[in-house]
Amino acid sequence: MKTALITGASGGIGKELAFIHASKGGNLVLVARTHSKLLDIKNKLEEKYSVKVWIFDADLSQKDAALSLFNFTQQHHIKIDYLINNAGFGDYGYFHQKDWKKQEEMINLNITSLTHLCHLYSNEMIKNKSGKILNVASIASFQSGPLMSVYYATKAFVLSFSEALHNELNDFGITVTTLCPGPVNTGFQEAADLNNSRLFSIMKSTTAEKVAIYGYNAMLKGRTVAIEGLVNKLLVLTNRFTPRFISIKIVRMLQDKKKF
Repeated sequence: MKTALITGASGGIGKELAFIHASKGGNLVLVARTHSKLLDIKNKLEEKYSVKVWIFDADLSQKDAALSLFNFTQQHHIKIDYLINNAGFGDYGYFHQKDWKKQEEMINLNITSLTHLCHLYSNEMIKNKSGKILNVASIASFQSGPLMSVYYATKAFVLSFSEALHNELNDFGITVTTLCPGPVNTGFQEAADLNNSRLFSIMKSTTAEKVAIYGYNAMLKGRTVAIEGLVNKLLVLTNRFTPRFISIKIVRMLQDKKKF
């Protein structure tokens, strides 16, 4: 019976991943900021699937939160077979006008905590001679993103770091998969103030459940990069042959608010 640790598990893709793993008889460590939401999911999963679910409420954008989470699993003697770094958020607008604290927290969550958790748990996986890591990035990983400059840059880090880590950990029988979805129907767009951007009006968004199923299966297969959706695959492919200055202009057009 495999145990998966999922960050950002209180909703969206993270919540769907939790239900998928539990449906296969796997135990879970669920991590998010809101205790009440985690407790509700824990109760539903344990009742429906008869699995063991631990919850750990934490803000992973804060210093040493990743280490506190690791210590929690160590103290409870929980062996983590699958590490799923799903937690992350974005912010919309001109960089110079945005609140610095929020940008710093985005970097801490999207990059620092993810990297720290990979470091902590990959060492445990090497000791156990098995394990899988799934890092949730975005198709934003493949280009620069005006009006969401920090978010796009953090996701580019996740992709680059995860590909390199996959190569390293393969020597020890451990795989790292980077999941790169496009627009998804979650609370992300509301939190990032993206509802009125062309991105969500022109590009068709998909469901969190569909992305979670795709990502989970890709993780099990040990794939390096998993881009969900044919349109997203074509966009990434096209971007490789498009001059960067043109790619940036296209992203800016998509990110701009719609004109009514």
